[in-house]
Amino acid sequence: MAKIKTAFFCQNCGYQTPKWLGKCPSCNEWNTLVEEIVEKNDSKVVAFSTSSGKTAKPQTVQSIQQQDQERIELKDKELNRVLGDGLVPGSLILFGGEPGIGKSTLMLQLAVSESALRILYVSGEESEQQIKMRAERIGVKNDECFILTETNLQNIFLQAEEIQPKLLVIDSIQTLFSSHIESSPGSISQVRECTAQLLRYAKETGVPVFLIGHITKEGALAGPKVLEHMVDVVVQFEGDRNHVYRLLRTIKNRFGSTNELGIYEMLSTGLRQVENPSEILITNTDATLSGISIASTLEGLRPMLIEVQALVSTAAYGTPQRSSTGFDLRRLNMLLAVMEKRCGFKLGAKDVFLNIAGGIKVDDPAIDLAVVASVLSSNADIAVPKNICLSAEVGLSGEIRPVNRIEQRISEAEKLGFEKIVISKFNKGINPKNYSIELIQCGRIDEVLKALFA
Repeated sequence: MAKIKTAFFCQNCGYQTPKWLGKCPSCNEWNTLVEEIVEKNDSKVVAFSTSSGKTAKPQTVQSIQQQDQERIELKDKELNRVLGDGLVPGSLILFGGEPGIGKSTLMLQLAVSESALRILYVSGEESEQQIKMRAERIGVKNDECFILTETNLQNIFLQAEEIQPKLLVIDSIQTLFSSHIESSPGSISQVRECTAQLLRYAKETGVPVFLIGHITKEGALAGPKVLEHMVDVVVQFEGDRNHVYRLLRTIKNRFGSTNELGIYEMLSTGLRQVENPSEILITNTDATLSGISIASTLEGLRPMLIEVQALVSTAAYGTPQRSSTGFDLRRLNMLLAVMEKRCGFKLGAKDVFLNIAGGIKVDDPAIDLAVVASVLSSNADIAVPKNICLSAEVGLSGEIRPVNRIEQRISEAEKLGFEKIVISKFNKGINPKNYSIELIQCGRIDEVLKALFA
């Protein structure tokens, strides 16, 4: 009997070493190395093979013939946008998100709605009856959607060879195991080996593969870090369980931009695509309230309007509190210091609470001016006019700085019916005659205050 070969793998970064170490030399984490069986004998199980028999040969760049591969356009416009205007044949896509956020629902919704594609949906976590119940709730529109409950990767390849799908969905990669590796499903070696075999399958057959991945308590994708390097696209599904809205972001994309954003609304019948994000991020109310302002921001290439809410009150116990939801707390402290130093507002002894409505997180500096307006509006208890939105960065000296792609921000505010928008006067090439919305161009914070609260 052949000797069993083992190795130690870091559960945090995937580093491999022949002996146990207390501290991982790669990521410097303690007690993360676990022993796993790498090879049980010399007779290896064939993972995936094709009958083409092609052997790769080196070629010069000039001799390589470029083939135009048409992307597979999905009916889900939000997913289309995030992937870079469609699904590339032969691509491997890692789809991550927290438990219960809606990963399986979105993938099953994709499988049952794409009537033009033959799709194989493989589940290692749910039974066929569970999937059937969810599919009935969503609404089945694809007669070519096949469901397979299997965790053995070799059996999955056999069924895929028989069905010949145009799209393969794996739910989830942590539940699969390969006969090539003798270790438990979900271990680092199994996840790495199964992903490598699926990558080879995708490249040799041209079938795009979706891999659903779990998230650790730190918010990172479970498994070795090399997993993210192996795949072509890494998509993150985010959201707060207390809100019905979900955000789809691209962390890595070899075929397009990583700046795109998709927004969904969780309903009882599945996930609804939100084509106009401003409808969910701006509160529709007839009351005029202080501490609320509207900012024109960009998420990737997508303009949207968001509502910034602030509450300023006297510190009850002498020590002022600073709290921020959806906005960087350090940047809020910086803006408060600018207001106190440059504008003379005494906010050092007051509690300041800031919230971005809708449960989203924004890191666009263009919402600085809206944050300042909300804080000063709450402090003076004077409402910002509802027909005004703001889009500019605030500098440490109190100046209003220009932001990029201001034309898109102005057009979005104009489209949603706002009458005025406050921008920096240092934005070059802006012709007010091209817009029906009034442009209020300011250079300092005190000019903005006169325009808002005159």
